[in-house]
Amino acid sequence: MKTNWIMMAALAGVGLVGCNGSSNKAANIPEGTTVTVALLETTDIHSNVLSYNYYALAEDTSLGLERTSTLIQAARAEYPNNVLLDDGDVIQGTLLADLQAVAAPVPCTATLAVHKAMNALKYDAGGMGNHEFNYGLAYLSQITNTDFGIPGVSKPTGTCGAPTFPSVLSNVVGVASGKPIFQPYALLPRDFAAVAPDGSKLNVKINIGVMSFVPPQILEWDQKVLAGKVSVTGVQEAAKQYVPELRTKGADLVVALSHGGLDTSAYSPKMENGSYHLTSTGIDALMIGHSHLIFPKGREAGAAALDASFTAFPASAKIDGDKGFVNGVPTVMAQSWGRRLGIIKLTMVYQGGKWVVQQDKTTVESRGFKLADGTNVKADPAIAPLVATEHDATIAYAKKALGVSTDFEMSAYFALVGDVSAIQLVNQAQLDYVKNFIATSTDATLASYKNIPVISCSAPFKAGRNGPSDFTDVAAGATPAAPVGLQVRNPGDLYLYSNNNLQAVKIKGSDLKAWLETSAKQFAQIDPAKTAEQDLVPTYGTIYNYDVFYAENNALTYQIDVTKPAGSRIVNLRHKGAVVADSDDFIVATNDYRAGGGGAVPGIDGSKTIIKSPDANQAVVSNYLLALAGKGAGKVTLADNGSARSWSFVKTASAGPVILRSAPGHLALAKSGGIANVVAEGALDASGFAKYAIDLSK
Repeated sequence: MKTNWIMMAALAGVGLVGCNGSSNKAANIPEGTTVTVALLETTDIHSNVLSYNYYALAEDTSLGLERTSTLIQAARAEYPNNVLLDDGDVIQGTLLADLQAVAAPVPCTATLAVHKAMNALKYDAGGMGNHEFNYGLAYLSQITNTDFGIPGVSKPTGTCGAPTFPSVLSNVVGVASGKPIFQPYALLPRDFAAVAPDGSKLNVKINIGVMSFVPPQILEWDQKVLAGKVSVTGVQEAAKQYVPELRTKGADLVVALSHGGLDTSAYSPKMENGSYHLTSTGIDALMIGHSHLIFPKGREAGAAALDASFTAFPASAKIDGDKGFVNGVPTVMAQSWGRRLGIIKLTMVYQGGKWVVQQDKTTVESRGFKLADGTNVKADPAIAPLVATEHDATIAYAKKALGVSTDFEMSAYFALVGDVSAIQLVNQAQLDYVKNFIATSTDATLASYKNIPVISCSAPFKAGRNGPSDFTDVAAGATPAAPVGLQVRNPGDLYLYSNNNLQAVKIKGSDLKAWLETSAKQFAQIDPAKTAEQDLVPTYGTIYNYDVFYAENNALTYQIDVTKPAGSRIVNLRHKGAVVADSDDFIVATNDYRAGGGGAVPGIDGSKTIIKSPDANQAVVSNYLLALAGKGAGKVTLADNGSARSWSFVKTASAGPVILRSAPGHLALAKSGGIANVVAEGALDASGFAKYAIDLSK
């Protein structure tokens, strides 16, 4: 077949693209021939195949690969020369994913629901994200049908259900073998229509090289399943190894799928968001993810402005958030959960025996769901039937009763202004677990810690990071109309990350103060004299780092002064009424992500960890609820489990409006919950958030 193609191409005057375009040159492609190629990106799908929220048991038309499919089909019709690529974080993130990985593991003979949809969409290649590693290497090996060559990690015999497109990963190698666990890149030869200078049409072959990078922090975040098995190379080092190799093998375009955001600080091989530094490695296009943000800013009518995370760069960084270029390299991030499609349209001209990208004719778009009338695009009807069995099974799983009811609504709509209704129960479960662990331990060192106060911290994981529909909201129940009460789906709503395991750290009062200061960075510095509108929380991109602390009987209290610069906002930090001294000892119940250094809390880097539990935080919450049921209590109450507010703002009067963006329609909930500083609900912003007025003097 290949020989026949070459003969036919030669007869037609069309050549193959090879290293430096030598094959095309030999075949006499006319100088000045142009070809337009569209690179299409999805990222951070997180197993959102359908437009459905399994935690709420309700349709959500703002997300889902079934709607991205509609965007994909439209883009393919618009740009016939195209490749569809995914930037990772595919297999984890919903109850559907947890069901297939943990509760009812998918067998080797079956294909993951999300991969079924991606196979039907005919992806050309896919990269990896950090969450691909959450369920362990054996599971990842099976569902990608890849033998990693890692001792102790075996793929089931035979051919397992997997993506039908190549999976690539450039910066993770097996410790024992020193070799990449996935193929480090893919070289995709594609036949595309081109236009000669005289306007005539011809076909050319374009070789597209695809690489993929994950954050080095996977070794911290998933230490329990990765330690001693894999190592991670910095993104620059891996790119500098493989870009020349791809060029030598004939790549005309080199695309980096980087599962990381844009950090313009000095390069380090351990950077979590090192994508910016890939622009100096000779790549032609950059597709990024991990941050769940939009880059460049949306073009649709009423599109939101760029997230604050993308507007605070120095001019020297050369980041163009309007046109989508980073140091001259076209760059796109398509948000998350299938809510956007990244499109980099490249026009290349054949010059001097090679294809050259014409930057002035290159455009970048992060295309969203919204239509001109404000509605969302329709779902592709071909996707839902592919996963109907898995979808129904997930709903049945989500509805399983825990045997516990609640007399209040647990929500995170106002978690950033003091509401702990969706956080306190998590903290109570974690604290109870750690106290029991220490009390029953036979380890002499742990036993010596029995008199050290145990406190707990947790974050409002679902508090707007992924838009106005992304908030924890567990309804009150049981009632005569809804006698089931809390269900399997509810702990996942309260604690999103099923892969986190509970850990505990032993710290000093000085560490606690630094930890709280790090959390308080979520807030903007408010100028009380400013008359213009000020956002209390500029971005929800890292809301999972906003830790809220709790001690039994609300013994730990503190205040945040948002008029002060980051790093000097925590005041009146007290435990049992006494000012916390730098030398005081505390044990903090948290998760392995935070204990191991996630979130960059000073001094919390794994060295202070005293308990590494085998139990997931989400399971700890579930078991705590089941224990309540077993004790006959069977009820979670506002008085005991949802009203201990350990923190507040230092009271400040402001000349102008201060706002909090949250889901619309919940002012009454704030008032009934006693969140007095939420005083009014304002208009919607371009993203669909309501702009609630916040009175910091209350």
